[in-house]
Amino acid sequence: MAAPPEDFRPHRVVVLALDGLLPFELGIPHRIFGRPRDERGRRLYEVVTCSVRPPGPVETDADFAVHIAHGPQALAEADTVIVPASYELGPVYEEGRLTDELAAALARIRPGTRLASICTGVYVLAAAGRLDGRPATTHWAEADRLQRLFPRIKVDADVLYVDDGDVLTSAGVAAGIDLCLHMVRRDFGTAVANDVARHTVVPPHREGGQAQYIHRPVPDPQLATTTAARSWALGRLHEPIQLRDMADQEAMSVRTFTRRFREEVGISPGQWLTQQRVERARQLLETSDLSIDQVAREAGFGTAQSMRQHLQQALGVTPSAYRRTFRTGVKA
Repeated sequence: MAAPPEDFRPHRVVVLALDGLLPFELGIPHRIFGRPRDERGRRLYEVVTCSVRPPGPVETDADFAVHIAHGPQALAEADTVIVPASYELGPVYEEGRLTDELAAALARIRPGTRLASICTGVYVLAAAGRLDGRPATTHWAEADRLQRLFPRIKVDADVLYVDDGDVLTSAGVAAGIDLCLHMVRRDFGTAVANDVARHTVVPPHREGGQAQYIHRPVPDPQLATTTAARSWALGRLHEPIQLRDMADQEAMSVRTFTRRFREEVGISPGQWLTQQRVERARQLLETSDLSIDQVAREAGFGTAQSMRQHLQQALGVTPSAYRRTFRTGVKA
């Protein structure tokens, strides 16, 4: 993206800490959003934690409390509000309604503020009516309950996170890292997000969805996996790749390969290939001077029109608009 103006101020992320919170999830936004800086060394985000009450202790699900230095007033100054999981949501979790205290706190959020949840934090957004008629996700073990309690939500239990523009939701625990990295990528580009991922020692983009983490009987260790096929495909994204080609790398039938791939990755081989090609296109648009047609060929989309359709679907912008935003910008 273009260099920040002289009056630049960091994007303000406010994390709402509720009683019964999980300390690990509370720390995710601070770790991910606390890293990015521009070429002058200025922080791109300011991260603040607040409570629904005046400053003071908030209970966790561990044997310690955390002191929160900000009250609900901080929500009024947020550009993004993140609600981590809590094990003491009370009426929110049991009846799908907000407490008066929580409702009053959420009412301080300005219209247009981006909202996000980690794991069961989604119940707060749902009870506030922010997810009615919209897609959302949560931990796979909570998906059925969330759908029953809030039937107007389009719950997708198979994905790691859902980006619906101004409202984003994630699956359980570590998927909060995926979601926060995605927001950094959306705000400041792949290079900045990759830098954060490297320093956090996590993959910049995890493959697949939650299906790969749901408990299943342990497979026979002698059975082949799809790892070699994925590695083979990643080295040939610029070439036409057929499902049969990938199955041949594992000496499997197409039917067996497709089933095994879904079990391991959580999505179909075709969906996975598209994801990888979109990521490749993003990298080339940000870091190279290749023309749009050349990027389309290198990423394996074949034509600029095909790449445009896929990027519009995945990112909501055209390749040209994406390049204008991220080609010359904040250096990792």
